[in-house]
Amino acid sequence: MRPLKISVLVGLAAVVATIVWFPGSEPRIAATDRPLDATEAEEASIAGYGEIRIYRDARITAGDVRDWTPTTEPDGLDVLMISGGGAGGAFSVGVLAAWSASGTRPQFDVVTGVSTGALIAPFAFLGSDSDKTLVHLFTSGVADDLVATKFPVGLIGSSLLRSTPLRRMVEDTITPAILRRVADQHRKGRRLLVLTTNLDTQRAVVWNMGAIANSGRPNALRLFQDVLIASASIPGIYPAVMIEAESGGRRFQEIHSDGGSTSQVLILPQAILASTNPLVPSKRQSVAFHVIVNNALIPEFATTQNRTLSVIARAYSILLKSQIQSELTILYNYAKLTGARFHLATIGAQVPYSMLDPFNTSYMQAVYNLGYAGLLAGNLWKDRPVFADRRL
Repeated sequence: MRPLKISVLVGLAAVVATIVWFPGSEPRIAATDRPLDATEAEEASIAGYGEIRIYRDARITAGDVRDWTPTTEPDGLDVLMISGGGAGGAFSVGVLAAWSASGTRPQFDVVTGVSTGALIAPFAFLGSDSDKTLVHLFTSGVADDLVATKFPVGLIGSSLLRSTPLRRMVEDTITPAILRRVADQHRKGRRLLVLTTNLDTQRAVVWNMGAIANSGRPNALRLFQDVLIASASIPGIYPAVMIEAESGGRRFQEIHSDGGSTSQVLILPQAILASTNPLVPSKRQSVAFHVIVNNALIPEFATTQNRTLSVIARAYSILLKSQIQSELTILYNYAKLTGARFHLATIGAQVPYSMLDPFNTSYMQAVYNLGYAGLLAGNLWKDRPVFADRRL
């Protein structure tokens, strides 16, 4: 069977979910134990790691934020945020590669990633010498392997696609050497953050990936890989990832999935954005937010068939676009409030996308070229959110 476009698969997964429910195959807590309750789930931690994660909507104080902010001391604070977008991740890879070629790419104090952005974030964090790895992953055609359907059993299991190709890709690229490099940069005060969604608590979880890498725990590499895979696992399309946790002396499995379910871009915790006392370190001379959105935010016309899957898939894509537009508006307003500089890069053209091939190499090369050429031409970055390519 030929692979299907991810948005169509999402639509199919939504239909199946509303029609029938099948129990998971993996026990998440001992059969002899009482069920997990909401309090236990919300207070759970990863044994032996300390404070390596927080809920994005958690109530936090200035002291808590300080523990998660970088301790590097450059002339200014540079933050890179990479969005979700599936195959569109090739766009941000093009931006990064051209940025390196131009000789103007900063060493970012903070790098955040969601979904496909989470897969890119560790390499963006480590710097220009990782560009070749990203270019290979997003333009060579190896991403075709990520679409491995499970029909017909996919309809009655945990997902429509197999997780093996995605896990293999992450395990092949996130090696012990990469983990050591991330840990070294974390000790220097830089921060690498990734978003997942806890499906039980319905909350976004921010993971301090540098703290995981620097923990010295024997299973740190596996946890690091699991978080990246979870962040990129579209619900129902790829299996959710089980992560061992504990609460109140009990061990159980948390179920984590695509960070994009809760936010397309990992910006700042909501407590910071809503604060009347902006929690940006006063010692900084300047703060710059660079946001790379691996999607087009302009309206993209397409004739939609009045059929169940077509309507659901189209509505889902509109939902994601609206979500990220709201998030960018919030970040832009926060930047204005605090005097930070705001830079936004998006796919600014409607690129043909095959309904039958979600990781089409031609599409990925096309959006890669858009990012690369836009950066070198000097017209890539916008200083405010732009959601339309024409005036009404």
